[in-house]
Amino acid sequence: MEGTQDSLVDINNKHIYIQFTQRFANRPTIIFLHDSLGCIQLWRDFPQKLGERTNCNTLVYDRLGYGKSNPFMNAERNNDYLEREADILAEIITKYSIENAILFGHSDGGSIALIAAAKYPLKISAIITEGAHIFVEDVTLQGIRAAIDIYRTTDLKVKLEKYHGNKTDAMFWAWAKTWTSEPFQKWNIEHFLPLIKCPAYVIQGSDDEYGTLRQVEGIINQVSVVATKLILPGVKHSPHKEVPEVILEKASQFISELHL
Repeated sequence: MEGTQDSLVDINNKHIYIQFTQRFANRPTIIFLHDSLGCIQLWRDFPQKLGERTNCNTLVYDRLGYGKSNPFMNAERNNDYLEREADILAEIITKYSIENAILFGHSDGGSIALIAAAKYPLKISAIITEGAHIFVEDVTLQGIRAAIDIYRTTDLKVKLEKYHGNKTDAMFWAWAKTWTSEPFQKWNIEHFLPLIKCPAYVIQGSDDEYGTLRQVEGIINQVSVVATKLILPGVKHSPHKEVPEVILEKASQFISELHL
């Protein structure tokens, strides 16, 4: 069915808001995975533009507890919470009968993309990550603590409420408290990387305030494919917002060379 479907969808008893745009028959679907404070709306028109440039269908969704999806069933997170998000992603791909899924994941979404490609290789044709994490660094904690201070002392909460409504507090602290907790300092997903066998494009800004280039090198050196990296001088944690035209051009080129 051609067009855009916006709906709250039951995924294993979790009501998740999904926007699925189908315009191109027999073409891949790019699935966009938002960051730790993101949602469909905060991608703005980037998914649409990338879909148009590549003649790909697009699927964007709000994770549980974000945007227009239902609130968290339990705001407490364990160290495997991103792995469980990868499992939900796999269920979405199955529900929509998507073939040739290309994952575009930002930050937490990038980590989810890596895990999903490792756990569900038959469902994922390629991945693009921006600012993905595979372990916790001191700079990550510094960035999150700075965000906590901004959340407490500025109107950041009010701005986020435009997108997440009364879920905002639970969403923010689920991220901030989890990543700065003592148990989470041992979080590491490097064991998944050798299981990744699909094409991978790894993007990061040189001035990313949440991670060093050790994250990129760790991914590139451990996946079981020849992965490509893109390091953007002077760019921080959100390249698709800071230098959108560059990301659109580079991501489009990567997708065109997949010959899917």
